[in-house]
Formats: sequence, C-alpha cells, structure tokens
Amino acid sequence: MPRKKLSKAVLVIAIVALVIAGGFLAWWFLIRQPPIPHNIIALSGRIEGDDSTVATKVSGRIREIRVREGDIVKAGEVIALLDEEQAAAREQQARSSAQEADTRIARSQDQIGVLREQLKQANITVDQAKQDAEGRVRQAEAQVATAEANLSQAQAAYEQARYDVDRFTRLARTGDVSDRQREQAKTAAESQAAVVESMKKQVAAAHGALTTARANFKNPSIRSSQAATIQKQINQAQTDVVAAQADADRARAQVKEVEANRADLTVIAPFDGTIATRVAEPGEVVAPGAAIVTMIDLNKIYLRGFVPEGDIGRVKLDQPARVYLDSNPKVAIDAVVSRIDPEASFTPENTYFRDERVKQVVGVKLLIKNPNGSAKPGMPADGEILVEGDTWPKDTGRR
Repeated sequence: MPRKKLSKAVLVIAIVALVIAGGFLAWWFLIRQPPIPHNIIALSGRIEGDDSTVATKVSGRIREIRVREGDIVKAGEVIALLDEEQAAAREQQARSSAQEADTRIARSQDQIGVLREQLKQANITVDQAKQDAEGRVRQAEAQVATAEANLSQAQAAYEQARYDVDRFTRLARTGDVSDRQREQAKTAAESQAAVVESMKKQVAAAHGALTTARANFKNPSIRSSQAATIQKQINQAQTDVVAAQADADRARAQVKEVEANRADLTVIAPFDGTIATRVAEPGEVVAPGAAIVTMIDLNKIYLRGFVPEGDIGRVKLDQPARVYLDSNPKVAIDAVVSRIDPEASFTPENTYFRDERVKQVVGVKLLIKNPNGSAKPGMPADGEILVEGDTWPKDTGRR
C-alpha cells in the first residue's frame, strides 16, 4: 500500500514537472522572443515555382522518357526520345527525289550541249547558203541584163536590115541598084531576124535562170526555220533544267526539314529545373506541341506567402526581403517582392486554426535572388519584408 501511494506521488510530480517545462518553453518561444521591428513584415509559406510545359515540336511515338517527377535536370539534358522510323523514311524519300532531280538536270544539260552544236552548224549552213544564193541571183540578174541588151542590139540591127531591104527594093525598080544587091539586103535581114529570135531565147533562158536563183535563195529560209526549231528545243531543255533545279532545291529543303525534325525527336530541358509532373508515357503517340513534362525553373523560385490585409498597404514591389528555410533557419536568403495579388482572399485552408482561416489576407511572392539549389519547391519557409528604410535591423532573423 505505501508503494502504491509512492508511485502515485511520483506520477503526479512527473506530470507537474512536464506542465512546468511546457510552460517554460512556451514562455521562451512566445514571450521571450524579441518583437518584430515595425519596419519588418513577417510571413510564412512554401517555396514554389511557376510551371513550364516541355512539349514536342513534331508528332511521333514516345520511345523513352528519361526523367521522373522530382528529378533535377540541367539545361540541354535529354527529357524524352521519339521514335525516328517515320522521320528516317521521309528523309530517304526526300533524298531520292533530290537525286532524281539532279539526274534530270544533268540529262537536260547534256541535251542542251548537243543542240547548241547542231544550232551552230545550222547557222553556218544558213549563212553560207545565203551567200551562195545571193551570188547566183546577182549572176542571173547580170545575165538577164546582158541578154536583154544583146536582144535590143539585135532588134535594132534587124530594123536596119528591114529598112535596107525596102530601100534596095525601090532602088532596084528604078535600076539604081542591081537585083543581086537587093537579094543580099534581103538575106541580111533574114539573118538578123534569126539573130533576134536567138537573142529572145537567150533572154528567156536568162530569166529562167534568175527565177531558179531566186527560188534557191528561199532555201536558206527553210534552213533558218530548222535553226529556229533547234533553238526552241534548247529553250525547252533550259526550262526543264530550271524546273528540275527547283525540284532539287525543294527536295533538299525537305531533307533539311526532316533532319531538323529528327533533331526535334529528342526533347531536351530548356533550362535548369526540377520535373514537376510527367504528363506522357512511353508508347504514346503525340502531336506537335503535346506536353511531355512540366518543369519548374530552379533559378526563378519564390516563397509564396500571405500578408494580412491590414498590412498589405505597406508592401511594394521590388522591396527587399529575406527567406529562411527550415533546413537552415539561421541563414537568410536574399529575396525581393516580385508580386502582390490584386485581390484579397481568406487565409488558405492549410492554416491550422479556424479563427486564422477566416481572416482576409493578400498573397505575395518573394523571388529568391540566388537560390543556389538550396531552396526547392515544396519546402516550408518563413520570410521577412523590409517595408521601411534600406537597412535590415540587427536583431532580425528566423522567429
């Protein structure tokens, strides 16, 4: 019986001691803590960062995703790989089209070379033929002129012979000339008439030769039309070269595009950060712009906290601030006020006491200047805002 009473007494003493110790600790942390200076506004919250979506630039099937939620990655680090089978097929098709176009260009250029040689020979033939035809026409014209001149002389001689016949006939009747002289004049006239007929035939022959020469002069025009036909063929071949070159350029552009797309099959981290969520999984077929993961930039993280509505008028953008992490509460991390919510709201539900949750507060962001990887999204932290002056009070710190 005495032992039971002793045990109860010990238990009572222990309980009283715990109560006293608890009261002392409460006094130490709540009462003995130095008051917050008037130019400081204190707040608590969590480290956060704005999500950025890392998406694909091209369509395809996801072959591999190399990160998990919570992983910290560096800029340029591979996030995911897409299947490159379709891209390889498109690249091969584009290269084949370019090679075919190059073959067409070479064939057309060879044809142009042959046609130009043919055109050169045709032009030489046309020029020579023109010169020969012009020479024959001039020669025929000279022969016509000569024949006509000879005909004129023969006709004049014939007219004189006829006149002599008439004169000698009259004189023979009067006995002034002999009959023999008359017959000689008549024979001379008949001979001159034969000369005139011969000259007429020569004139006709000369005109025939001139007609033939002039007809032959038209032959170079036929040859010129042949040269024009060859020139048309050259022009068509040159057009084919231009078209083939355009096809080749287009095919090579497609090759470059496919090569660029193949590079886009590798999804990389655009900046240093942490993987917030993994949206897609291997095997899924995604369209261009489809999200693979969301990232938070570790160089742009901030403390998200709330300031009572009555104090928010003292808070301004770009005011200096400090952040204290639970993992190292004695070290102040420099920050700056980067955002003040435009509207007030009730205290978030994760506040433990009901009477605190019904208060109106305004959300603020304290952007950490040099995170250095110490502050990570999700960490609880405390903050202080220097709302007056430029110098921090000496007795500030984690409270």
